[in-house]
This record gives sequence, structure tokens and C-alpha cells, in this order.
Amino acid sequence: MYNKSQLIGRLGRDPDVRFTAGGKAVANLAVATKESWKDKTSGERKESTEWHRVVLFGKLAEIARDYLHKGALVMLEGPIRTRKWQKDGVDQFTTEIHADIMKMLGGKNDNSSGSSTSPTANSSLSSSSDFDDDFDDIPF
Repeated sequence: MYNKSQLIGRLGRDPDVRFTAGGKAVANLAVATKESWKDKTSGERKESTEWHRVVLFGKLAEIARDYLHKGALVMLEGPIRTRKWQKDGVDQFTTEIHADIMKMLGGKNDNSSGSSTSPTANSSLSSSSDFDDDFDDIPF
């Protein structure tokens, strides 16, 4: 079996970075992807935006904090995970991508993020952390 998702999209907000009790960085991203098509009946151009919750751990989370900003174009890859918790006795669920590979796309002249990116903006970065060991330690 294989569980891997790959997204290329833009950040809807700056990364939200927090730290576990053990000091490990965890970044939450909101990534938008777009799909466009031509309506067969009207011939009109249609567009749909999908929002994705993405979580980065450790060094990738710190890099996201330092170099990614709202509007940045990024490629993220990793397994899809669903978490369950209880709030006021009611089961709550969220589905997110635990990215272990990140590639910052665009470049210094990409003005969509509102700021310049790092010199390594086109390098692939990956994390070798075991998400299951660290996920129970997240304070939120």
C-alpha cells in the first residue's frame, strides 16, 4: 500500500509555528491549489480552489518559518493523516498532509509572497523524522 500526496500551491497565510514540550518545531500551513476548466455547456471558464492543511516537523518547520510567507509558491509531499480528538465529549476529526519533502518554488523575483526568498529557494528539503513518535507531543 502507498500513502503519499504531492501538492503545488500557494500559502494562504504565514506558517504557524509552535514547539512541542521537547522543543521540536511544528509548522501548520494552509495551502491553496486551483483547478480550472472550460464548462462544456456554456463554454465559460470555471475555477475552483481547494484548501489543504499541511504539517511540517523539525528542521522543515523552522525553514518554513524563516523563508515562507503568505502567497509563496511551494511543492509539498508526504502522507495523508487523519487525527481524532474529543471536544466537549464530541469526536472531532481533521485530515492533513504530514509533509516530509518541501520545495520552495519561484525565486527572488517572484513578488507574489511580498518578500524575497532565500538563495536556496529552489532546493528540495526533506525531513527524516518519524511523525508518529513526535505527534503525541504537539501542544495543540
